Amino acid sequence: MLQKLEKLLPDVLQQSDCFKQALTHRSASGKHNERMEFLGDSVLGFVITDALYKQMPRATEGYLSRLRASLVNEGTLAEIAIEISLGDYLHLGAGELKSGGFRRKSILSDTLEAVIASVYLELGMDAARQFTLMLFETRLQDLPSEDELKDPKSRLQEFLQSRTYPIPKYELLSTAGDAHRQLFTAECYIKGLNIRTQGISTSRRKAEQKAALYAFEQVMQSIK
Repeated sequence: MLQKLEKLLPDVLQQSDCFKQALTHRSASGKHNERMEFLGDSVLGFVITDALYKQMPRATEGYLSRLRASLVNEGTLAEIAIEISLGDYLHLGAGELKSGGFRRKSILSDTLEAVIASVYLELGMDAARQFTLMLFETRLQDLPSEDELKDPKSRLQEFLQSRTYPIPKYELLSTAGDAHRQLFTAECYIKGLNIRTQGISTSRRKAEQKAALYAFEQVMQSIK
């Protein structure tokens, strides 16, 4: 289990102006962390890519790319930020404080990248690598399989093709709601198995993915 942020970093870093800037949102000061987010994103991406490359010597490029995407994304970074109580250290403007910015995923993930950048800038690449790998240690030890990382449409089509069933067909059934709040309903139809499923979401792509997920579940039931 990860400790709080202050326990993970040396005092010399925490007392630096660079670290304080890393924790400062643009709503709080003109000297904020946006440029540091940009740098931290690159450092993070390299460290995780390097770790996966060495840890998974037989993995394909596609699998490695999907693994990296599953680790280096807003959701995962926000989860880690919550685990180290990063929200307790943020410097936010009054408006962001009032609206709960210390819990917002985008702010938490961006700030974590900025903190990684501050480690790199103040202590060097080796320290940034060590800090990043410590943050991701449990996730790197429990990586998802290649099949788990595939989207539902890909998983469904590959499964059907491997058993010589017809590939699924997708159709947009309806679109409802205002332009900025539309809901799409899509259908997935597998002719050979006579399976029809529907998915509803905020985009056609997401609706099709949901329909494919439901279809995959029915396919697995039907072939048992």
